[in-house]
Amino acid sequence: QVQLVESGGGLVQTGGSLRLSCATSERTFTDYAVGWFRQVPGKEREFVAAIIRRSGGSTRYADSVKGRFTIYRDNAKNTVYLQMNSLQPEDTGVYYCAADIRFHNIVGDTRAVGSWGQGAQVTVSS
Repeated sequence: QVQLVESGGGLVQTGGSLRLSCATSERTFTDYAVGWFRQVPGKEREFVAAIIRRSGGSTRYADSVKGRFTIYRDNAKNTVYLQMNSLQPEDTGVYYCAADIRFHNIVGDTRAVGSWGQGAQVTVSS
C-alpha cells in the first residue's frame, strides 16, 4: 500500500479547467497503476480514468469524460495528474485517486484496491 494525497480541487465555472494531483512519497509509485474516481452524495463511486504503471503508455477513460479529461504521470515527481477541461456541472463531486499494482483492480473490482487518497472536492457552477 502507498499513502496518496490529492490536491488541486476547487470551484470553477462551466467550461473551465482544473488539474488534480495525486502524490506520494513512495519511490515505488512507478510500479502502481493509478485511477481517478468520483462520488456525489447518494450515488455510488464511479470510475473516471486510469493509467498503467511505469511508462503510463496506456490509459482508460469513462465515456462521460473522454476527450475532456487527460490522465498522465510524472514518475520523477511520484505524481499522477488528472487534467480536466470543459468542465460541466455533472462533473461535480469528490475525486479520489487510487493505486494498485494490478491495473485490472483499478478498472474492475475496486474492492481489491488497497490505497486510496482522502479525496478532493470539485465543484462546477452553472
